[in-house]
Amino acid sequence: MKQRTRADRLLLLLKGIAMGAANKVPGVSGGIVAVVTGFYEELIYSLQKFNLKALKLLLNGRFMSCYNYINGSFLVWLFGGLIISYFSVSLVLDYFISQQEIYVWGLFFGMILASTYFIALQIERWNTTLLTILLLSGALGLVLSFIDPLPENDNLFFVVLCGIVSITGMTLPGFSGSYLLLILGNYSLLLVDAVNALFFSLQSMLVGNFDFLEDPTRVRLLIILFFFTLGSIIGLVVFSNVIAWVLKKYHDHTIAAIIGFILGALGNVWPFKLTTYQTGTQGEVLFNRLGKPKIQEYSTYFPDLEAASTWITLVFVLLGIAIVSLLEYYGDRKFK
Repeated sequence: MKQRTRADRLLLLLKGIAMGAANKVPGVSGGIVAVVTGFYEELIYSLQKFNLKALKLLLNGRFMSCYNYINGSFLVWLFGGLIISYFSVSLVLDYFISQQEIYVWGLFFGMILASTYFIALQIERWNTTLLTILLLSGALGLVLSFIDPLPENDNLFFVVLCGIVSITGMTLPGFSGSYLLLILGNYSLLLVDAVNALFFSLQSMLVGNFDFLEDPTRVRLLIILFFFTLGSIIGLVVFSNVIAWVLKKYHDHTIAAIIGFILGALGNVWPFKLTTYQTGTQGEVLFNRLGKPKIQEYSTYFPDLEAASTWITLVFVLLGIAIVSLLEYYGDRKFK
């Protein structure tokens, strides 16, 4: 386990905050943040250490050995940022998306587009097999963008499944865990209602008020959040081990698949895809990008925007490209 300076730990905390914010936004993959900011492979290989050896060290009371074995200094600061984000920054991001949606998506689009270029540089020589994998994974990412959501389901077995599936957003760049929750119908239940229930319960506990334990709705949401977290942990350990093995054995093939997933999912963050909604009575519920239920949806990928809005959005796209380029430049200088 490598030593980290105070600046490294702070930067890792900020990366965790960014990853948590991205994880909560449908259409954006937290794994992309890991790729863009240069800690994706360390994340996968650290999570791979959650195995029988780590459990044996823990049961034998060798806590520091276990901590060092699983790269604890990395995971603690990263997941600390994730937790902070879920109760703060992600809410701020939701606000900006609701107020200045086109500019935020423009920034995301630029960052993701630039990241695919730098990821592609990891492959020294492209061939027919790699291009085929890229096209197939891109098609899969595109198909997921058009799947209609299921109705909400609070069955605990289904909630565990949601946790397992949604965590792919962290381990597989291009797959948005939040968007998958939208498809499964449980985005609002798990990432809004349940998280808010935990937040308000913690607030009450800090002042010595445990009356929320008598509220069946609040207790039910906390139980749901527990099973969702359990599923997320299971998925995180399983997927990370699978991806770590694949990365070691088929590195270029995996990178090609990741690029395909990212490119296929770009339609979710295309900034000029504006949507207007109309209330109806047929009962068919669709969702906008933040998981808010609507009835009828009318979308256009090339709306007739004002020239000023278009140019400002393009500036944000270029800003996103510049941010990723600077991060890549910083990473190259740091590790050379």
